[in-house]
Amino acid sequence: MTALPDAHPPVAFGRVGLLLVNLGTPDAPETGPVRRYLAEFLSDRRVVELPPILWQPLLRAVVLTTRPKRTAANYARIWHEGESPLRRITREQADAMQATLGGSVIVDWAMRYGTPSIPERLAALKAAGCERILIAPLYPQYSSATTGTVNDKAFDTLKKWRWQPALRTLPPYHDDPAYIDALAASVESGIAALDFVPDAVLASFHGMPRRTLDRGDPYHCQCRKTARLLGERLGRPLRVSFQSRLGRAEWLKPYTDATLAALPAEGVRRLVVIAPGFSADNLETLEEVAIEGRETFLSAGGSDFAYLPCLNAGAPGRHLLETIVRRELSGWLPIA
Repeated sequence: MTALPDAHPPVAFGRVGLLLVNLGTPDAPETGPVRRYLAEFLSDRRVVELPPILWQPLLRAVVLTTRPKRTAANYARIWHEGESPLRRITREQADAMQATLGGSVIVDWAMRYGTPSIPERLAALKAAGCERILIAPLYPQYSSATTGTVNDKAFDTLKKWRWQPALRTLPPYHDDPAYIDALAASVESGIAALDFVPDAVLASFHGMPRRTLDRGDPYHCQCRKTARLLGERLGRPLRVSFQSRLGRAEWLKPYTDATLAALPAEGVRRLVVIAPGFSADNLETLEEVAIEGRETFLSAGGSDFAYLPCLNAGAPGRHLLETIVRRELSGWLPIA
């Protein structure tokens, strides 16, 4: 690295940065923090595509006055040691990548909604001398409302900077062999540890409004491809469903709650559920599926239910992240 001339003001440069990004979380399982989090999340035009003149009055007058208390109670059911699982796991994933990549890359993490924010952590990477930064949205399947809005926030942040670093973004990895292998290893070990043999494996993906598919969003197709490839790798077809609906509009079907209620009548009494649309466990997996989903299935006549955790920061997940991150950093890292 070229030395700075005498009397030059201190400046850091020449480093490579990696920013892992996930959806977000409130700062506490309380009504106030949850309201602030939901206000930011549900005001994103990529998340709710209704015209603001129609949506914002409804959001402020109805959603943000009724939903935060119930959502805070749900968060309280999964909160652990002062933070949400999503925040803890994302930090662990970043720590694992830092240990793996060593000093050649500065690894940081952020949330699209809530804290730490994307602008804050991008600024920290820039201050540390990162002239090249890989933005890594931790969503295996692409959706405008997930990967798209993470990239928007990163680009909007750089629009305000005079000196911009070079930027790359991690593409979706829904059909990457490394991802399918990691999922298969996780599912196989999870099933092997159970005290029952499942009649079926259900892959529950986060839902999206049906109109997103009609408008060209690839999310539905990528979810289906993930399930098909994983089923082929496991040697058994997977059932597929979509969870977490909001509002009265039609969402991607079949719905997870309805599927869980119907499966026992179809002869599926021992069930395993996985969530291959998430890189880290969160409210939707731990509360909606592992707690509420279990109650729905058993109440409908099921006998055994197991939710298998996401890849999180376990060995298969760490290997996957290293594989795809090193690929996208190609040309920026020193030649070994």
